[in-house]
Amino acid sequence: MTKRELIDTGTDKRYVRRDEDGKFKESVDVSRSLSADARHDAKHGAKPGQGDKGDHKHR
Repeated sequence: MTKRELIDTGTDKRYVRRDEDGKFKESVDVSRSLSADARHDAKHGAKPGQGDKGDHKHR
């Protein structure tokens, strides 16, 4: 699994994953990702860079 990469366009921030060819595989808006994470309690931990593939246990 590839790590997420933060892309800042100046007007928008997005987390993206790239495939083996370096093309964008999936993309999610930062504010949507963070707000969705805050609405749920963590049941499973996620490794660094994989926050959208599991829950985050708040530190």
